[in-house]
Amino acid sequence: MRPVGQSRAGNTVATWSDWSAAIAQAKLGVTPAELHGSVTGYLCAGWGGRAHELLASLALESGDAGADDALHALLDAAVHDIHVRFQRGAGVEPLLPGGGVGVRADAMVDWCRGFLGGIGLTGVLEKHGGDHDVDRMLADFGHIASMHLASDDDDEDSLGEVLEFVRTGVAHLHKAFAPPARP
Repeated sequence: MRPVGQSRAGNTVATWSDWSAAIAQAKLGVTPAELHGSVTGYLCAGWGGRAHELLASLALESGDAGADDALHALLDAAVHDIHVRFQRGAGVEPLLPGGGVGVRADAMVDWCRGFLGGIGLTGVLEKHGGDHDVDRMLADFGHIASMHLASDDDDEDSLGEVLEFVRTGVAHLHKAFAPPARP
């Protein structure tokens, strides 16, 4: 596993601590993993916009302009990074904390909950209902999101497999949901 704060390409990205601080300052009731998952799900479904639009859709504006500015800057950078990954056909790296497998596994559950919620807010599922591959993939994400992953430090490989499924699953869903590129 690569260090927290490193993208697959080695680019510097906001860390768990950065997200935690911005969320705490804005006094939002979500975890960094859940918010990152929500952003990813929203973008995966073809949404495009700025942080304040996403936060308004999620009903997460704090009302404190200074706190929201820091959060907006962090989210706008994440939106850019995720869009670039989608344009390359790459999977998105879920935001997880450092620490033991159990802590990261719990954050993975939160990330998947946020991801499904972000997709759900876009209304894209009404257009793509009945696509067997999409339905199966969403059901698998739902299964992860509904779990309490009991794990210990011996489960590193299992968490790695879930993370790889999530990366590839997000890329697959983006291809299914995103509008076709114009020539």
